[in-house]
Amino acid sequence: MAAIMTQTIHTVPVSLGDRSYDVLIGAGLLARAGETISPLLKRPFVPIITDETVAALHLDTLTASLDAAGIKSVPIILPPGEATKSFKHLEELLAALMDAGVERSDMIIAFGGGVIGDLAGFAAAILRRGVDFIQIPTTLLAQVDSSVGGKTAIDVPQGKNLVGAFHQPRLVLADTSVLGTLTMRDLRAGYAEVVKYGLIDDPDFFAWLEANGPALVDGDGDLRAEAVRHSVAAKARVVAADEREGGQRALLNLGHTFGHALETAAGYSGDLLHGEAVAAGMGIAFDVSVHLGLCPAEDASRAKAHLRATGLPAGIADLEKRNSLDVPETDELIRLMGQDKKVSGGRITFILARGIGKSFIDNDVNMEQVAQILSKRQAA
Repeated sequence: MAAIMTQTIHTVPVSLGDRSYDVLIGAGLLARAGETISPLLKRPFVPIITDETVAALHLDTLTASLDAAGIKSVPIILPPGEATKSFKHLEELLAALMDAGVERSDMIIAFGGGVIGDLAGFAAAILRRGVDFIQIPTTLLAQVDSSVGGKTAIDVPQGKNLVGAFHQPRLVLADTSVLGTLTMRDLRAGYAEVVKYGLIDDPDFFAWLEANGPALVDGDGDLRAEAVRHSVAAKARVVAADEREGGQRALLNLGHTFGHALETAAGYSGDLLHGEAVAAGMGIAFDVSVHLGLCPAEDASRAKAHLRATGLPAGIADLEKRNSLDVPETDELIRLMGQDKKVSGGRITFILARGIGKSFIDNDVNMEQVAQILSKRQAA
C-alpha cells in the first residue's frame, strides 16, 4: 500500500515543570528542523550524533535545513546496531564531542533510532556535567517510546540499560515520513511498542490497532502518524506523573523483563531486535498471567494473535522458529532477569495482566510458576 503523507503537525507536551518540552509529530519536520531548533540555541552550532545507516538516508536533509537557518553542524557518525550502546563507543563519542568544542551551554542532536537516542542522551547527561540535547528519532520504536521520557543508557555484559541517567531532551521532532525508509523488520519491531500501549491500559486503542495495524505496518502514513501521536500522548501522561519510575511508569516495561533477558542472551546482536524481544516478552507475560489464574485465556490468545498477525513473535517458540535463536535454558533466563533494573530486595518486578488493557505491577510472583511457563517454550 502506498504511503499517504499528511501535512498536519501534532504537538504533544511533556509536562515536567521547568524541564517540560514538546514532541512534534508529522511529515516533513526534518526539512524544517533548522527553523524549529534555531530559537533553542545559544549559538548557531550543533553536533549531530547519528549512525551510518541514518546518515546515508537522511543526514543531507537535516544538514541542509540547519545550513539554511545559519546553523553550523558537525556530524559524528557511529556504527549501527545495539552493540554501539557500549562503554567503548560512549568514550569515543565523548572525545569527539569535546574535540568538536562543545560547551556547556551548547546543545547536541541525537539523530537516529533508540540506540543513538540512548547513547547520545547519556553522553549529553554526563558531558561537562550535563548539556542539553534534542531527539530526532528516525525509527517507529524511537518515535513512540525511547525518544520520550528522558531515559538514557548503555548496555553492559551483565544486562541491558544498566548504566545510564535520566536526562530529558529539550525537544523531540518525530518526522513520520522517514518511517518509509525503514526495513519491514525494523518497522515491525517498532510496532511492538505501539501495541504495548494498548495492552497496558487502553483496550480501545488495542481494538483500533487490531483493525488498522496491518495497514499501518504496510505503509499507511496517516495511520502511522496517528499511532505515533496516540502512543506519545500515552507515554507523556505517564512520564509527567512518574518521571523517575518510582511507581506506575514501570507499567511501560510490559514485556521488557523477559525481553531484556532474551536480548542479553543474544549478545545484543542483530539476531534479535529490541522490539522483537519485547513482543515475545509481552506474549510470555500474558502466558504467565493466565498460568497464575489472573487473566482470561482468550485475552492472552487475542493479544498474541495480533502480534503474530503483524509479523511479530509472541513467545520463545516463535523466536526460535523465526529468528533461529538458540534461546538459553530456563535457569539462565531467570538468572538474566535477576539483573533487571527493576529488581528490588532481590525480587524481580513483573508487569502482568488481568486482561487486555489491564496490566499491573507484581513484586511477588512465584518464580517456580514463571519457570514452568518458560520451560514450556509454548507457541499456543
